[in-house]
Amino acid sequence: MKYLSILAMTVAISACAAQPPAGVQQVGTSQKAAKAVGQCIAQKWSDKSQQQVVSQNTLANDQAMDVYVPGQQPPSGAAAIVRPNWSGPGSWVGFRAAGGAGSDATGDIQGCL
Repeated sequence: MKYLSILAMTVAISACAAQPPAGVQQVGTSQKAAKAVGQCIAQKWSDKSQQQVVSQNTLANDQAMDVYVPGQQPPSGAAAIVRPNWSGPGSWVGFRAAGGAGSDATGDIQGCL
């Protein structure tokens, strides 16, 4: 019986971990590592806007990061959300909109997948 409750709790935690963060629209997945995808997005936005882009590591060893749209700031600004893929290798990428920022941001993100 003890093992059954541990199994049930593990399944419940896994199901929660496989959900995208609240308020984040899925853009796509990539076979590339999160660091490579995040750097690509930051470079595209920086080149396009000629502004500094803020990125924030959210997991050790560059396994997950938030890349903020130029002019947006942590923690709640518009950002590309790059996480380890929910199933298999690579990365899952979403976009959190804030204040109307990033109208064509998802197109730039898709170019990095």
